Amino acid sequence: MKKLFFVFALLLVLSACGGGAASPKTDLKVTLTDFQFIPNQFTVPAGQEITLEAVNNGGVVHNFIIMNLGQAVGTEYTAEDDANVYWKLEMPIGGSTDTTFTAPTEPGEYEVVCSTPGHVQAGMVGKLVVVAGE
Repeated sequence: MKKLFFVFALLLVLSACGGGAASPKTDLKVTLTDFQFIPNQFTVPAGQEITLEAVNNGGVVHNFIIMNLGQAVGTEYTAEDDANVYWKLEMPIGGSTDTTFTAPTEPGEYEVVCSTPGHVQAGMVGKLVVVAGE
């Protein structure tokens, strides 16, 4: 009986936590703070128009930059990385916006970064997961 209760409790916890991959969304919300995106991972359907609600709660200008598929910034964003940007949003201190962009058509994991000096090194990175449409 204890074993059955344990299995039931474990299944309940896993289902409450989501247990699997996030379902794709076309409406995203992100808060940019000093050194992080909250949340830092987003799942979207390929080729769809995405609405992004972004708020900068940090003390400096922040960016929400989606890199091209297979492109990673490394330890610091430089001018050379500009050629590998898929989409970019700049947010002033205390700024907020509702904007749209078209998700990449190729499924995969795209790096999201802030180009403010020192922010990639401090961990202000995220991931845009693009999944094929159904």
